[in-house]
Amino acid sequence: MDFLRPASWEEALAAKAEHPTAVPIAGGTDVMVEINFDHRRPEYLLDLNRVELLREWEVGEENVRLGASVPYTQIMENLRAELPGLALASHTVASPQIRNRGGVGGNLGTASPAGDAHPALLAAGAEVEVESVRGSRFIPIDEFYTGVKRNALQPDELIKTVHVKKADGPQQYSKVGTRNAMVIAVCAFGLALHPETRTVRTGIGSAAANPIDDVRGTAKYRRHAVGIMARRQLGWTWEQYRGAGRTLEGAA
Repeated sequence: MDFLRPASWEEALAAKAEHPTAVPIAGGTDVMVEINFDHRRPEYLLDLNRVELLREWEVGEENVRLGASVPYTQIMENLRAELPGLALASHTVASPQIRNRGGVGGNLGTASPAGDAHPALLAAGAEVEVESVRGSRFIPIDEFYTGVKRNALQPDELIKTVHVKKADGPQQYSKVGTRNAMVIAVCAFGLALHPETRTVRTGIGSAAANPIDDVRGTAKYRRHAVGIMARRQLGWTWEQYRGAGRTLEGAA
């Protein structure tokens, strides 16, 4: 296994173009587990830890630009108001050590149904900016996932940034696991109210349209649990929305 270590984003894109099968690694919280258990043995690993661009984030007037390698801890500490659903999801990620290393880009690249960030990103209506030496493009989050552990990336593309509109209404996230920490989700659910467009968006983790039976839970249990989470979150977000409206009326 060869180890590629670019010092800049441009070098990373060039390396990916030259070695399309290279597996990107930043936090390494997903990839290293697969390698350690011999579930994956890539010819090349593309280490992105020296690429500063991927650890940058910026709050704009309407959107948040989130680098693919921004750690979950930074999301929790700095973007709770702008991205409340993703901040809640970040709290449920594994342990403090992994939250300090892992980022949204890893979840997106792996595209595992159990990825903690997926339901929140779906509910928020995010866009994923990907790039190669051929140019860049934006992929709506609804089109990014193409199957279990499959995504819309071309072989020479890398995930650069996730663009998420700042929350204009309440957002919620919850997860069912066999314990409170260091656990892969049995199922998860995210919900966001978007008052400006009068829409509600949701995201489901580890269950989707065709949940399965596995060592963590049955398909029947997953359907039941997702239904309960959806009902509770809708109640919570609606009460938050009504409460915010009453507060604004009182201030006026």
